[in-house]
Amino acid sequence: MTQAKTDASGENATGWRGSKDLWLDAAQNAFVDSGLDAVKIQPLASQLDLSRTSFYWFFKDRAALLDALLERWETTNTGSLVAATEAYAETISEAVLNLIGIFLDDGPFRSRFDLAVRGWAHQDEAVAARVNAADAVRLDAIQRMFIRFGFDHKEADVRARTVYLVQIGYISLQVQEDMATRMERMPDYVKTYTGQNPSERELARFRAAHPDPQ
Repeated sequence: MTQAKTDASGENATGWRGSKDLWLDAAQNAFVDSGLDAVKIQPLASQLDLSRTSFYWFFKDRAALLDALLERWETTNTGSLVAATEAYAETISEAVLNLIGIFLDDGPFRSRFDLAVRGWAHQDEAVAARVNAADAVRLDAIQRMFIRFGFDHKEADVRARTVYLVQIGYISLQVQEDMATRMERMPDYVKTYTGQNPSERELARFRAAHPDPQ
């Protein structure tokens, strides 16, 4: 990276302040990799090779940055989950495969981000309330997905909880599972979640959408 010019005070003198997303990306990476205490203005500015004052063009203060992190988490993770439950599917098996797909490494759901926010919730009641609200939205979306395919409310609720709590368990336990192993287990997962075997055509489409990087 080219070293930015600085003025006499040591501030970045290039006139470029970055962007809101650039600051937020850096904050998210620091948060996920090193925890909440790593999300501080000066270290982020140094990492981005920007002045500390540049930060204030985009955020009022650190609290505003942390709130933006939570908003991104809600949009990225809860948003992608709800979208998956509403995606087109011919069968409940296909719908569940759509949902499972977002949790894979190439999917839009950021598992490490989710884990970090849940850790944060243990320290902050307001964050815990947002996590609880997000969980409720996610469970409701999955339940509605099952209801759409003819399950009654009670069974849909239990099946939704089974799907979701297993996925959150994977995240919380930081399970390391290669794609080949996950794919081998996929038909049985779907059968467990839905009571139905996925068709070979459905599994083939799923595999094509999520190829093994190996």
